[in-house]
Amino acid sequence: MEFLVLSLKTDIGIEVSSFGFAGASSVGSGHLAKAAFEPLLIGQNPLDREKIWHQFRVADRWWNHLPFYSYGPIDICLWLIGALAAGQPLYKYIGAHADEVPTYCSSLVLPTIEAYCDEALLVKQQGFKAYKIHPPGSDIEEDIEIHRAVRKAVGPDYALISDPVAPYSFEEALRLGRDLEKLGYLWLEEPLADENAAALRKLTATLDIPIVGAEVLAKHPYSVADYLSSNVIDAIRADVSWSGGVTGVLKSAHLAESFGARCELHSTIFHPLELVNLHLCAAISNNSYFELLTPTNKFDFGLAEPIGIVQGMAKLPKKPGLGIEFDWSFIDNCTIAKV
Repeated sequence: MEFLVLSLKTDIGIEVSSFGFAGASSVGSGHLAKAAFEPLLIGQNPLDREKIWHQFRVADRWWNHLPFYSYGPIDICLWLIGALAAGQPLYKYIGAHADEVPTYCSSLVLPTIEAYCDEALLVKQQGFKAYKIHPPGSDIEEDIEIHRAVRKAVGPDYALISDPVAPYSFEEALRLGRDLEKLGYLWLEEPLADENAAALRKLTATLDIPIVGAEVLAKHPYSVADYLSSNVIDAIRADVSWSGGVTGVLKSAHLAESFGARCELHSTIFHPLELVNLHLCAAISNNSYFELLTPTNKFDFGLAEPIGIVQGMAKLPKKPGLGIEFDWSFIDNCTIAKV
């Protein structure tokens, strides 16, 4: 599992870092990031986040055409510089809405129906507020049985969510959605490809269960504006890695809020990025949960201490910036190249 760590240093000595996705190659992505962002950032005032965000979009359109996860770590670093200079935790610097956030766990793709049931029960026993199923997606009958079995295992009142990751035809998505309505699932996420606006709009109009998506649409918030205004989906997904950093998430969340819609923040997988996501969860009013992939210990590397979660509630750190230091000994031990 490769990852990037990008660092920015100001001329007054503030230095910050962010994890980032590596795509197919951490070395390749690192070289692309250095080539694209050094000319953009050197000589800029790091507090001019909005200006730099727009300048990146112009440069990316004309020349760079970088992956949609590329700018997130840069924008995160710019916000952290501001938060540290202000002596505030990031979520307070943005403008806090809460000091703790209910947390749910999302499955990986598991080998058996029993494995989903066992994991859902464990997550419930650990105090997490909901469990999300990522079914295999290769057999609609099996997927429906998984969702039925998990509901039976955890009981009628525990919150459950479904995220098939876009494997279905319209007819299959409709079948699953109707079943989930009877089973009392909270929402159905990405049953069809995010870019399939026509089919998603029809599905959203047909089903009562909320349809949630748009996490892999690049160029938030502009790419999701029509999805909200023309009822393609009921709620959008965003996160600090795939949606253009803190700035992109805030723009998307506030856009959704203006339509009376939710902006459910999407897991960023690596816990140093999840921590940034948590700060955003606490800074917007229209997000329901903080999401972590489970088993959580598979992804909790990179921080000097774990994200604080007590009885399913993620507690916001009180120290300036992210509030938890990176585990640099771990990062240095994993480093295969520096650019």
